[in-house]
This record gives sequence, structure tokens and C-alpha cells, in this order.
Amino acid sequence: MLKKFSLVMLLLFVFTAIGHTAAWKMDPAHSSVGFIVRHMVISKIPGEFKKFEANITFDEKNIKNGTAEMTVQIASINTDNTKRDNHLRSADFFDAAKYPSMTFKSKKVHDINGNKFKLTGDLTIRGITKEVTFDCELNGFIKDPMGNTRAGFSATTTINRQDFKVSWNKTLDTGGLVVSDNVDINIGLELIKK
Repeated sequence: MLKKFSLVMLLLFVFTAIGHTAAWKMDPAHSSVGFIVRHMVISKIPGEFKKFEANITFDEKNIKNGTAEMTVQIASINTDNTKRDNHLRSADFFDAAKYPSMTFKSKKVHDINGNKFKLTGDLTIRGITKEVTFDCELNGFIKDPMGNTRAGFSATTTINRQDFKVSWNKTLDTGGLVVSDNVDINIGLELIKK
């Protein structure tokens, strides 16, 4: 009897320690992966990737043990300019033929402050992996008309594209660059609890 009781208590402890981490699926119609880069120093040009997947797990009451993995298809890049998009797909930039996707795999959730937190993980572009940290925000939860629980997240970071050998550039007569090295990444995810 005592052994059975001890086993039950041990299982309860383990279950509590693990928490209620759940898997969430992305709603692609209400999610986005975008970026902004400076052109000729004076303007900011936005773009996006149309095709991407995300695998997310987290506990609604405690996101500390959450995980995130994303895969973005490079060929789906879109800046509303066909010539520019084809150039971005070429070996001058992403080399989509050789490296068809970029990925992110989280390592830890940290610096949680209310609904804001940081997410650190490995970003891989052109076969090169670097650790990056996203500033994230949990935008809230809602029940949709079908009774599903939905959650919204946003995440931003800035990377130096030269770190990933996305390196084409030209120097202007004034000394500036045609395309800035720093790229702002903006991600918005709407998730449905499985």
C-alpha cells in the first residue's frame, strides 16, 4: 500500500514538474515572416516570405519551457518587385537553389516580464548557423467561433546578413551602401491549440 502511494505521489510530482505543455499549430492565413532593409541609406524596403512552417509548444500559464522551430522557404521571398526577388534568390544573396530553406530552432525562453520575453536559438541561413535572440510578446488568447483556443505572438530581431554570407553589395559615390548589412526581422504567429 505504501509503495503504491509513493508511486502515485512520484507520478503526481513528475506531472506537476512537466506542467501542461501543449502543441500548437500555426494558422498560415494569419501569420507572417517579414523583414525590412535599408536601400541606399535613405529608405526602408519591406519584404516577406510567403511559405513557412512553425512547430510551437508551450504551457499557457508558464511559457518558460516553450519551444519553437521554424522553416522558411527562400524561394517564396516577395518584395513586390520580380527582378529584385529573382536577384535575392540568386547566389549573390540567398542562393535558393543550393540552400532552399532557412531555419530557426529555439534553445531557451528567458527574461520573462509579464507578456514579454526573449527567445534565444540557432538561426541557419545558407548553411551557416548563428545564435540569435528575438524580443517576443505574447499578444493574448481567445476562443474562436469553432471553440478552438488561439494564441498570438510577435517577435523581432536584427541580424547582420554578412554573418550568413548574404553578402552582395555596392558602395555609393557618397560612401554609403546600396543595401544595408543590418536586416530587421518581424514575425507574427497566430496559433491554434491542438
